[in-house]
Order: sequence, then C-alpha cells, then structure tokens
Amino acid sequence: MSEKRTRILVAGCGNMGASHAAAYHQMEAFEICGLVSRGSSNQELNKKLDTAYPLYSDYYEALTATQPDAVCIATYQDSHEAYAIAALEAGCDVFIEKPLADSVAGAERVVAAAKKNNKKLVIGYILRHHPSWKKFIDLAAGLGRPLVMRMNLNQQSSGHEWQVHKKFLSNMSPIVDCGVHYIDVMCQMTRSKPVQVTAIGARLSDAVPEGNYNYGQLQIRFEDGSVGWYEAGWGPMVSETAFFIKDVIGPKGSVSIVAKNAGGAGSSSDIDSHTKTESILLHHADVDANDHFVKKDEWVDMQDEPGHQELCKRQQQYFYNAIVNDEDLTDHMNDAVNSLRIAFACDESVKTGQIVPL
Repeated sequence: MSEKRTRILVAGCGNMGASHAAAYHQMEAFEICGLVSRGSSNQELNKKLDTAYPLYSDYYEALTATQPDAVCIATYQDSHEAYAIAALEAGCDVFIEKPLADSVAGAERVVAAAKKNNKKLVIGYILRHHPSWKKFIDLAAGLGRPLVMRMNLNQQSSGHEWQVHKKFLSNMSPIVDCGVHYIDVMCQMTRSKPVQVTAIGARLSDAVPEGNYNYGQLQIRFEDGSVGWYEAGWGPMVSETAFFIKDVIGPKGSVSIVAKNAGGAGSSSDIDSHTKTESILLHHADVDANDHFVKKDEWVDMQDEPGHQELCKRQQQYFYNAIVNDEDLTDHMNDAVNSLRIAFACDESVKTGQIVPL
C-alpha cells in the first residue's frame, strides 16, 4: 500500500462533516488541506481540533485554491450533485454523505462523472461499516423467506437539532434522507428485487415547508414476498416512545436489535444512539409435536461496538483503501442509486396517495 497521504478538502463542517474531519485529523493516511462552510462552523471545528487548517466560505474557490487529491462533501443535500461533479471533474476522489443527490437523475449524473473520470466515489452509508449491523443482516438472511422487516428512527429534536432538521426539510423528507439507510439494509437482507412501494406522511408543524412533511412511514414489497416498513419523524412534537425499532421476522424465527440504553427516554436526538446495537436477540421458531419451543432464544452480545466517531473513521479507512487499492466500487455506487430511487418512489407515494410500482 502506498504511504502517500491523501490531501483532502472537507466541505460542510456540521455534525457529519465535523466527524469526518476529526477522523481525517487522526489518520496518517489523510492530510486536511481546507475546511469549507458558509457560516462559522469551520472556525469552531478548527478550535475543537486545536489546529489551523485553511478556511474557506466558497467551495469552488477552495477547490481551485487547494487542488486536493480528494474531497469530503457533508453539506446540505441540494449541493451534493454540483459539488461532487465539480470535484470529480477536477480529478478528485469523492466521499459524499448520503443521500448521493436530491434526485435520482442527479445521483445517476454523479455516478456517471465518477466513471467518466475514473475516480472513486464512496457514499456515507455508515451502517455498512458497523460490525453489529453486519451481524444483524447476516442473521436476518438466515431466517428463510419471506422476511418481514420492521424499522424506524424517530427523532425528537429541539434547539440546534430542530434548526438543522428544518434546513433538511427545505430539501427533503425524513423517509428519503434517513430512509435510504434502512432501505439499503432491507435490500441487503433480502437480495430480492423491490417491486412496489406505498407510503404515508404528515406535516406536523407550520415550520415545515408547504408540500413537505416531517413524519413519514413507507412500505416495500419485494419479489420474493418479503415486506418491510420504515418510519421516521423529526421535530419537537415527536414522541420518544419506541423511537428505536430494528426487528426482522422470517419463517425460522426472528432477530432484533435490543438497544436498552439507546432506546431509553430522551435519547433520540443523540447521534450515537442512531447506530448503537448493544445486543442482538435471535429467536428460533422451531417447535415440537406439542408446539412448544425446542430452542432457547440466543443473546448475541456485541463486543466490537464502535461509537459514531469510530464508525466515521472506519468509513474513511474504507475510502482510503478504495483509492490506493483501486477497488471496484460499481456495486457500492449502484446500491446507493437504487436505495435512493426506492426512497423517492416512497416520497412520490406520500404526495400522490398512490401505490408506486418499481
């Protein structure tokens, strides 16, 4: 493996951008050559990291001035496509937060630009780097077919978190922005073609732009008979009750993430709780002639339980390895576009009230 450090420009210094920058700051593989933000978050990040990375307010100016090897894009969704294509055409490899773009066509254009310029494009699907989630997916895949997949992530937000969510809601609904993660997980569990979606949503605040909604629930039907639902809501009105459900049922039993602490009251706005598993419960459906269970439930305690910051570091190691080892990311990019296509079909279903075939 090459020992050359990858010079990286970080665009967006909010929650995720700051976490990725902290990972680059700690890793020998990367050298940060600039921090970009429209406000003061890049200055605050420099203070937090106790350093003095060059600061920029204009992304395109920073891209020209720093001539980076790679770019990390963690800005709001409406800038993802333009920023990514500009970086790829400038000869940079790109790490970009999900969703890849604010439209399916935009996501396809980004992928096309990566292929055209022969550069690496990694999308921030953080759960793909979590050992416990990998185990959850593997166990679910062993439950037989069809699967019933039940998932949600409701976030009661106030103060800064609600301000951030309101900015997100100017571009995208929760079932698109967050839903792409869990749609991706469902597709990994079934490895079956999704055939149709339906979804419902509600606008629960005048602060939410007309035509959008801050609560939604989607349902997906797969070709093999599997079905899945996902629910997401943002805002100060959202209930903390049952905000964390990650549960899969199949003919052979069920598997559930049981996050006793992450699922406690008052924690849905804590970003660490969004990936925490703590333990996995595997239930066996086998019964004897009298229909009594013949196997005890199994608790799978996860010893390797990385926090959010460690997960960001693992993502960036994956990005670096893809660059230096020239790894084929075709499936990775296709999966990202596919999950986004499904999420936007769900968004269409909310707005039209119709079932949307895929």
